[in-house]
Amino acid sequence: HTDVTLKEHPEALRPFLPEIDGFMRHNYFNILLPLFRLLALGLELPEETFVEKNTLASPLSDTYFRFMKYYPRSSEDEEKTKNVWLKGHTDIGALTLLWSQPVSALQIRTTDGEWKWVKHIDNAVVVNAGDSLEFLSGGFYKATIHRVHQPPPDQRNLTRLGVFYFSSFDDYVKLLPLVQSPVLQRVGITRRMDDELAPTSGVYRRARISSYGLTSLKEGKDKGVEEEEIAGVVIRHYN
Repeated sequence: HTDVTLKEHPEALRPFLPEIDGFMRHNYFNILLPLFRLLALGLELPEETFVEKNTLASPLSDTYFRFMKYYPRSSEDEEKTKNVWLKGHTDIGALTLLWSQPVSALQIRTTDGEWKWVKHIDNAVVVNAGDSLEFLSGGFYKATIHRVHQPPPDQRNLTRLGVFYFSSFDDYVKLLPLVQSPVLQRVGITRRMDDELAPTSGVYRRARISSYGLTSLKEGKDKGVEEEEIAGVVIRHYN
Protein backbone atom coordinates (compact mmCIF):
# COMPACT_ATOMS: atom_id res chain seq x y z
CA HIS A 1 0.00 0.00 0.00
CA THR A 2 1.15 3.61 -0.40
CA ASP A 3 1.39 3.72 3.41
CA VAL A 4 3.95 0.96 3.95
CA THR A 5 3.27 0.94 7.71
CA LEU A 6 -0.45 0.21 7.29
CA LYS A 7 -0.02 -3.56 7.63
CA GLU A 8 2.58 -5.73 9.32
CA HIS A 9 5.22 -7.11 6.97
CA PRO A 10 7.38 -10.26 7.16
CA GLU A 11 10.28 -9.76 9.54
CA ALA A 12 12.89 -10.21 6.79
CA LEU A 13 11.36 -7.29 4.87
CA ARG A 14 11.05 -4.79 7.71
CA PRO A 15 14.63 -3.38 7.59
CA PHE A 16 13.98 -2.40 3.95
CA LEU A 17 10.70 -0.56 4.52
CA PRO A 18 12.29 2.94 4.43
CA GLU A 19 13.90 2.10 1.08
CA ILE A 20 10.63 0.68 -0.28
CA ASP A 21 8.77 3.75 0.95
CA GLY A 22 11.27 6.02 -0.81
CA PHE A 23 10.95 4.04 -4.04
CA MET A 24 7.16 4.17 -3.83
CA ARG A 25 7.27 7.96 -3.39
CA HIS A 26 9.63 8.24 -6.36
CA ASN A 27 7.04 6.43 -8.48
CA TYR A 28 4.26 8.68 -7.19
CA PHE A 29 5.87 12.12 -7.32
CA ASN A 30 8.32 11.75 -10.21
CA ILE A 31 6.41 9.47 -12.58
CA LEU A 32 2.71 9.14 -11.80
CA LEU A 33 1.85 12.78 -11.07
CA PRO A 34 3.65 14.17 -14.16
CA LEU A 35 1.79 11.57 -16.28
CA PHE A 36 -1.53 12.58 -14.73
CA ARG A 37 -0.80 16.22 -15.56
CA LEU A 38 0.12 15.42 -19.16
CA LEU A 39 -3.03 13.35 -19.59
CA ALA A 40 -5.16 16.19 -18.25
CA LEU A 41 -3.51 18.68 -20.58
CA GLY A 42 -4.12 16.24 -23.45
CA LEU A 43 -7.83 16.66 -22.73
CA GLU A 44 -7.37 20.45 -22.44
CA LEU A 45 -8.36 20.29 -18.78
CA PRO A 46 -6.63 21.94 -15.77
CA GLU A 47 -3.44 19.97 -15.21
CA GLU A 48 -4.35 18.98 -11.64
CA THR A 49 -7.63 17.32 -12.76
CA PHE A 50 -6.41 13.73 -12.31
CA VAL A 51 -3.89 14.54 -9.58
CA GLU A 52 -6.71 15.76 -7.32
CA LYS A 53 -8.47 12.41 -7.73
CA ASN A 54 -5.53 10.32 -6.43
CA THR A 55 -4.48 11.07 -2.85
CA LEU A 56 -1.19 9.67 -1.56
CA ALA A 57 -1.43 7.31 1.45
CA SER A 58 -5.16 7.89 1.76
CA PRO A 59 -7.64 5.34 3.14
CA LEU A 60 -9.86 6.52 0.28
CA SER A 61 -7.54 5.03 -2.33
CA ASP A 62 -6.31 1.52 -3.04
CA THR A 63 -3.15 2.57 -4.83
CA TYR A 64 -0.42 0.08 -3.97
CA PHE A 65 3.00 -1.33 -4.80
CA ARG A 66 3.53 -5.00 -5.64
CA PHE A 67 6.58 -7.22 -6.02
CA MET A 68 5.91 -10.56 -7.75
CA LYS A 69 8.26 -13.42 -8.48
CA TYR A 70 7.47 -15.76 -11.37
CA TYR A 71 9.14 -19.18 -11.38
CA PRO A 72 9.62 -21.46 -14.41
CA ARG A 73 6.67 -23.81 -14.83
CA SER A 74 6.55 -27.43 -15.84
CA SER A 75 5.62 -28.50 -19.36
CA GLU A 76 2.43 -30.03 -17.91
CA ASP A 77 1.38 -26.72 -16.39
CA GLU A 78 2.19 -24.85 -19.60
CA GLU A 79 0.07 -27.29 -21.60
CA LYS A 80 -2.90 -26.76 -19.26
CA THR A 81 -2.84 -23.00 -19.72
CA LYS A 82 -1.65 -22.99 -23.36
CA ASN A 83 1.45 -21.05 -22.25
CA VAL A 84 -0.61 -18.14 -20.91
CA TRP A 85 0.17 -17.28 -17.26
CA LEU A 86 -2.49 -14.56 -16.99
CA LYS A 87 -5.12 -14.19 -19.70
CA GLY A 88 -5.64 -10.93 -21.53
CA HIS A 89 -7.35 -8.24 -19.47
CA THR A 90 -7.43 -4.56 -18.59
CA ASP A 91 -6.46 -3.20 -15.18
CA ILE A 92 -9.08 -1.80 -12.82
CA GLY A 93 -7.51 1.52 -11.86
CA ALA A 94 -6.06 4.64 -13.44
CA LEU A 95 -2.45 3.91 -14.47
CA THR A 96 -0.17 0.95 -13.80
CA LEU A 97 3.60 1.46 -13.78
CA LEU A 98 5.61 -1.66 -14.60
CA TRP A 99 9.37 -1.50 -14.31
CA SER A 100 10.88 -3.07 -17.42
CA GLN A 101 12.29 -6.56 -16.81
CA PRO A 102 14.98 -8.39 -18.87
CA VAL A 103 12.95 -11.63 -18.79
CA SER A 104 10.10 -11.21 -21.26
CA ALA A 105 6.54 -12.15 -20.33
CA LEU A 106 4.37 -9.05 -20.81
CA GLN A 107 2.45 -8.83 -24.08
CA ILE A 108 -0.02 -6.20 -25.30
CA ARG A 109 -2.89 -6.71 -27.71
CA THR A 110 -2.84 -4.49 -30.78
CA THR A 111 -5.92 -2.99 -32.41
CA ASP A 112 -5.58 -5.78 -35.01
CA GLY A 113 -5.95 -8.41 -32.29
CA GLU A 114 -2.28 -9.51 -32.35
CA TRP A 115 -0.21 -10.10 -29.21
CA LYS A 116 3.13 -8.28 -29.19
CA TRP A 117 6.04 -8.63 -26.77
CA VAL A 118 6.97 -5.51 -24.81
CA LYS A 119 10.66 -4.91 -25.43
CA HIS A 120 12.93 -4.54 -22.41
CA ILE A 121 14.71 -1.21 -21.95
CA ASP A 122 17.00 -0.72 -18.95
CA ASN A 123 15.51 1.57 -16.27
CA ALA A 124 12.37 2.11 -18.36
CA VAL A 125 8.81 2.06 -17.07
CA VAL A 126 5.95 0.52 -19.03
CA VAL A 127 2.71 2.43 -18.49
CA ASN A 128 -0.67 0.73 -18.86
CA ALA A 129 -3.88 2.74 -18.82
CA GLY A 130 -6.67 1.19 -16.75
CA ASP A 131 -10.45 1.07 -16.96
CA SER A 132 -10.99 3.97 -14.58
CA LEU A 133 -8.93 6.32 -16.73
CA GLU A 134 -10.81 5.14 -19.84
CA PHE A 135 -14.14 5.86 -18.13
CA LEU A 136 -13.16 9.38 -17.01
CA SER A 137 -11.60 10.23 -20.37
CA GLY A 138 -14.73 9.13 -22.26
CA GLY A 139 -12.73 6.50 -24.13
CA PHE A 140 -10.10 9.00 -25.31
CA TYR A 141 -7.43 7.12 -23.33
CA LYS A 142 -8.19 3.44 -23.86
CA ALA A 143 -7.36 0.80 -21.26
CA THR A 144 -4.36 -1.31 -22.27
CA ILE A 145 -5.23 -4.93 -23.06
CA HIS A 146 -2.33 -7.05 -21.87
CA ARG A 147 -1.43 -10.54 -20.67
CA VAL A 148 1.42 -12.51 -19.11
CA HIS A 149 2.83 -15.21 -21.39
CA GLN A 150 5.47 -17.90 -21.01
CA PRO A 151 8.88 -16.32 -21.75
CA PRO A 152 10.66 -17.05 -25.06
CA PRO A 153 12.60 -20.36 -25.24
CA ASP A 154 15.97 -18.87 -24.24
CA GLN A 155 14.49 -17.41 -21.03
CA ARG A 156 12.13 -20.14 -19.85
CA ASN A 157 14.49 -21.48 -17.19
CA LEU A 158 14.90 -18.06 -15.55
CA THR A 159 13.09 -16.57 -12.57
CA ARG A 160 11.32 -13.30 -13.33
CA LEU A 161 10.71 -10.45 -10.89
CA GLY A 162 7.82 -8.06 -11.48
CA VAL A 163 7.75 -4.61 -9.87
CA PHE A 164 4.38 -2.89 -10.25
CA TYR A 165 2.76 0.32 -9.05
CA PHE A 166 -1.03 0.17 -9.35
CA SER A 167 -2.73 3.56 -9.03
CA SER A 168 -6.44 4.04 -8.45
CA PHE A 169 -8.58 7.12 -8.18
CA ASP A 170 -9.97 7.84 -4.72
CA ASP A 171 -12.97 5.71 -3.78
CA TYR A 172 -15.48 8.57 -3.96
CA VAL A 173 -14.66 9.45 -7.60
CA LYS A 174 -17.64 8.77 -9.86
CA LEU A 175 -16.41 7.08 -13.03
CA LEU A 176 -18.18 9.46 -15.40
CA PRO A 177 -16.70 11.07 -18.53
CA LEU A 178 -15.21 14.52 -17.94
CA VAL A 179 -17.67 16.17 -20.32
CA GLN A 180 -16.18 19.61 -19.67
CA SER A 181 -13.14 18.59 -21.74
CA PRO A 182 -12.98 20.65 -24.96
CA VAL A 183 -11.31 17.66 -26.63
CA LEU A 184 -14.21 15.32 -25.79
CA GLN A 185 -16.67 17.96 -26.95
CA ARG A 186 -14.92 17.93 -30.32
CA VAL A 187 -14.23 14.22 -30.85
CA GLY A 188 -17.14 12.72 -28.94
CA ILE A 189 -17.45 10.39 -25.97
CA THR A 190 -17.41 6.59 -25.87
CA ARG A 191 -19.32 5.30 -22.85
CA ARG A 192 -18.98 1.79 -21.39
CA MET A 193 -22.13 2.20 -19.28
CA ASP A 194 -25.06 4.60 -18.92
CA ASP A 195 -24.19 7.64 -16.81
CA GLU A 196 -26.86 6.86 -14.23
CA LEU A 197 -25.30 3.41 -13.72
CA ALA A 198 -21.71 4.60 -13.42
CA PRO A 199 -20.11 3.25 -10.21
CA THR A 200 -17.63 5.05 -8.02
CA SER A 201 -13.99 4.03 -8.17
CA GLY A 202 -14.30 2.16 -4.86
CA VAL A 203 -17.45 0.28 -5.82
CA TYR A 204 -16.00 -0.74 -9.18
CA ARG A 205 -12.70 -1.89 -7.69
CA ARG A 206 -14.30 -3.95 -4.94
CA ALA A 207 -16.78 -5.52 -7.36
CA ARG A 208 -14.00 -6.54 -9.75
CA ILE A 209 -11.84 -8.01 -6.98
CA SER A 210 -14.64 -9.88 -5.20
CA SER A 211 -15.86 -11.50 -8.43
CA TYR A 212 -12.43 -12.67 -9.58
CA GLY A 213 -12.62 -16.35 -10.52
CA LEU A 214 -16.18 -16.68 -9.22
CA THR A 215 -18.36 -15.48 -12.09
CA SER A 216 -19.39 -17.36 -15.21
CA LEU A 217 -17.90 -15.99 -18.41
CA LYS A 218 -19.96 -15.86 -21.59
CA GLU A 219 -18.65 -16.04 -25.12
CA GLY A 220 -18.34 -12.53 -26.55
CA LYS A 221 -19.04 -11.27 -30.04
CA ASP A 222 -15.36 -11.39 -31.03
CA LYS A 223 -13.42 -14.64 -31.38
CA GLY A 224 -11.43 -15.57 -28.30
CA VAL A 225 -13.17 -12.98 -26.12
CA GLU A 226 -15.19 -13.87 -23.01
CA GLU A 227 -17.42 -11.41 -21.17
CA GLU A 228 -19.02 -10.82 -17.80
CA GLU A 229 -20.93 -7.89 -16.32
CA ILE A 230 -19.68 -6.34 -13.08
CA ALA A 231 -21.08 -3.21 -11.44
CA GLY A 232 -23.00 -2.45 -14.63
CA VAL A 233 -19.89 -2.66 -16.82
CA VAL A 234 -19.16 -5.35 -19.43
CA ILE A 235 -15.69 -6.75 -18.67
CA ARG A 236 -13.82 -8.57 -21.42
CA HIS A 237 -11.23 -11.34 -21.06
CA TYR A 238 -9.00 -12.18 -24.01
CA ASN A 239 -7.74 -15.71 -24.75
